[in-house]
Formats: sequence, structure tokens, C-alpha cells
Amino acid sequence: MIIDNLRAALQAALDELGVDQPGSGIGLERPAQRSHGDWSSNVAMVCANAAGRKPRELGQQIADRLEADLPVHVERVEVAGPGFVNFHLADTWLHQVLRDVVAAGEGFGRSDEGAGVRYNVEFVSANPTGPLHAGHARGACYGDSVARLLEAVGHPVERDFYVNDRGVQMETYAASLLARKKGQEPPEDGYLGEYIAEWAAEMPDDADPLEWGYARAQADQTEVLAMLGVEFDTWFSERSMVASGAIEDTLAELRARGAVYDSEGATWLRSSEHGDDKDRVLVKSDGELTYLAPDIAYHRDKFSRADRLINVLGADHHGYVARLKAAVSLLGHDPDHLEMPITQLVRLMRGDDEVKLSKRAGSMIELREIVEEIGADATRFTYLLQSVDTPQTFDLELAAAKVMDNPVFYVQMAHARLRSIQAKAAEAGVEAGALDDTDLTVLGHVRELELLRTLHELPDIVAIAARERAPHKMANWLREMAAAVHGFHHDCWVLGEGIDPELTMARLWLVEAARVGLVAGLTLLGVSAPDSM
Repeated sequence: MIIDNLRAALQAALDELGVDQPGSGIGLERPAQRSHGDWSSNVAMVCANAAGRKPRELGQQIADRLEADLPVHVERVEVAGPGFVNFHLADTWLHQVLRDVVAAGEGFGRSDEGAGVRYNVEFVSANPTGPLHAGHARGACYGDSVARLLEAVGHPVERDFYVNDRGVQMETYAASLLARKKGQEPPEDGYLGEYIAEWAAEMPDDADPLEWGYARAQADQTEVLAMLGVEFDTWFSERSMVASGAIEDTLAELRARGAVYDSEGATWLRSSEHGDDKDRVLVKSDGELTYLAPDIAYHRDKFSRADRLINVLGADHHGYVARLKAAVSLLGHDPDHLEMPITQLVRLMRGDDEVKLSKRAGSMIELREIVEEIGADATRFTYLLQSVDTPQTFDLELAAAKVMDNPVFYVQMAHARLRSIQAKAAEAGVEAGALDDTDLTVLGHVRELELLRTLHELPDIVAIAARERAPHKMANWLREMAAAVHGFHHDCWVLGEGIDPELTMARLWLVEAARVGLVAGLTLLGVSAPDSM
């Protein structure tokens, strides 16, 4: 990769000048203005003080050394501002990008930098008392894409869905089903919505409403998640911890660590000593567990399976963060190894009208309805367009429209255009030939070079999006890549009379590289790359 070559050249120049490399490594970034070069380093400013030289002076000395023996693909090196070392590259470096992309195939952008550090990503984790609703949708898309990004940089990842299958809410759900089965209204605090009546009608007369209802809700949730392309490695039952004694074992470990105490007949967690605003009850005076006790046992189990945990939480869970971090700290784990991104609320619109009610679920909007209306691709891509820590407005009408203002259509159309070019070449009997035998130096049009520059950014974007848990950065890159493809498609003909055959061959390989990049990026968001639109 070009950045490795430039960093090695800068290191060699520092060695010749007797200057130690900075502890943070040699930084390289793309200048904000293309006129300042293709790559820039602040290494002279970072090293100047320790070297006893002025930054600009050291920068000029580094540039002189590099100019005396220019690295491959470098046309010239200059010093700018207070001491930036700027590299101006020949187009040949971008031609090498094309070769790198084609060689890597649809795995382009992936790395193994995270190998050895295991992650557990828990998301959705809805109660098994009904269908998934729109409030679960953003977390489902986000959690799955974060897991994909982590895997793309080499982390082993386990996806968890925590099933809260015990407690009052399950009893109320069962009572609601039974009431509807008998033709009665659900209890005062019961579950409403047409789905309760529909499911009750399906329930056999001799079925246990609790167990049958549990299975029915989980089957519905699994089905709609599969429609969205989301699957889990583990559906972790809270009941299983009760049956196995894991909760009692966790309480015993906390007691052995001095992390709990007894007061007023209850058992308390010393969470205020670890960042929470107060101590929390784990076992009430009547012997009943609070919700926090099984949650702690669950996280104890997860840390036995992974090194780092990510819990994707809903917008109403801010208060949950401090107490759970305190709990894992009291279990002996680094609280920074538990991350809890919180997804903000999404306002659903259909054109100018806000969507508030579901056809089947009463006061909520079912996730199934969204996927059936606009498709899985549009659902996923739209939810991933913005950082999850910001409120979002989601226009269902736009997301379903086949217009270039629709971001998912815009990106998928870019891929379809590339596949159309390839199909027309195949129909005309035109083959690209071997890449090693193709003259890529004919690729010099501004649209061609912009495509390659954008492609080159993909590995960095994947690494950043994984590190920052930010799938929206991948979505942003895809939109930039699509814009580059559409510009190329408009200005650079691949086939036709009067086009030099060598240029056709080179552009066919450029089309393939661009296609590979789009597929690689879309896959990390769980979105398909259709051949036609």
C-alpha cells in the first residue's frame, strides 16, 4: 500500500538525519485541498522539539532527503506551512490501487488487526410478548452491522439476543392471550393490539398460554429478523440462568468479593463505589430478584465467552449504563470493556404525514410492516445513514421510491450501472483480458482517478467504522463511491466506436474494481448489490 511506502521513506529520512521516530508513529493524512498534495505528514512538527530544530527547518531537511531519492509513485515532495511534508504522487499509485482491489476481490478493505480479541454484541433483546416494533429496528440494523464491521477487521464475534422470559410481563402476556381465546377483553394492564387476538385464535385449546405464547412470539421475532438479514448465534434465556443456578453463583461471587451487603432484609450491590449514583437492590426483602440480578449474571456469562462486550440499548436506558458498569467492575472486569451505545428515537414519516399506529399492534408500528413496505435493503440502509446517537427522521415514502434522491437506490443504481456495462461488453464479445497485460496508464481522466481515490479509502473507512462502532461512516463512503461511479458513467464511455481498445480494456478493469468496492461496502451494512434496478 502507498501509505506504507511513504511511511517507510519518512522513517529512512529521519534515520539519515539522526532524528528519533515519534512514539505515536509517523502520521500521514490526506490534505483537505488537493493542491497541497495527495498525502501529508506532520512528522517534522512532532519531532522538531526533541531534535532541537525548528519544525519548518526539519521539514525541509526531510523533503530534501526524499527529493534526492524519490519513493516509488512520488513525483515531488514539498514543505508547507509550519512544516508539513506534502507528497505529490503520479497517477501510477492509483493504478496500483486498482490492481490491489481486483486481487483482493470482495474481501477488499478487510484486515486482521483485531485478531485475538473476542467480541460479544448483544442487540434487540426484546421481550417475547409480541412482535418486534419500529423501536427495535434501528438497534437491529446497527447491532448487526457493528458485528459485521468487527468481523471485517479480524475480531471473532458472537451475536446475542437476551430473552427476558420470566417475570410479570410474561404472566400478563399469557393472561391476555387466554382472555382473547375465551372471547374476553385482556386484563386492565394486559397486552392489546390485533396480534393478541390473531395469535389467540391460533392457540390450541389445550395449550399452556405461557409456553405457547412464548414460542409464538419468538418465532415471529426470528422470522422478521431473518427478513431483515439479521441472525443470532445465541438466544440467551433468562430462565436458563435460574435453572442452572447461575444467578445464585453470581451473587455468591459478588459476596465473596465484598461487593454486596445486607440491609433492611434486602441484598444490595455496592454500585455507588463504582460510579453509580446509589447502591442498587439485587434481592428484595421478600426474596424476589430485581431485574439487575439476572442482568449481572448474564454479563458474567458473556465475559466467560468474550473479551469485550457491546450492548446496544434503546433511548430509554441511559440510567442503566452506570449501574451495569459498576456491576461488571465489582465482578473484576474492566468497565471500559463493556460498551453500551444508545440508539436515539426515530420519527417515522410517510411523505408529510407522521406514522404512529400499526395495523395489527395497536399503539406501536411493527418492524414487519416496515420491511414489507420498503424492503430489507431500504430499511437497513436508511436506519444506518446517521449516527445512532442522533434522532432520525425516516421517510418511508422516499425509502421506497426508485429515485436518485433515495440514498439506497442511488448506491444500488451505481452497482447496477457497472453490471450493465459488464453485460453489454459480454454481449458484444468484448473481454477485458488479463489484468497483468492491461495498460492502466491510459486511465487519467479526472473521473477515473476520483473513482480510484475513493476506492483507496475503503480499508481506512472499514477500520475507522469498526473502531468507532460507526456504520454510518460506511454508508457515507458508499454514497461518495456511488457519486464517483455515476460521474464516471456519465463522462467516460467504456464501449463504442472510436474508443481506443486499450482504453476499453483498462476501463473494464476499472468497472470491475469499482463493483468490488461497492459490494464490499454494502455487505458490511447487510445490503444487497443488485445487478439491475
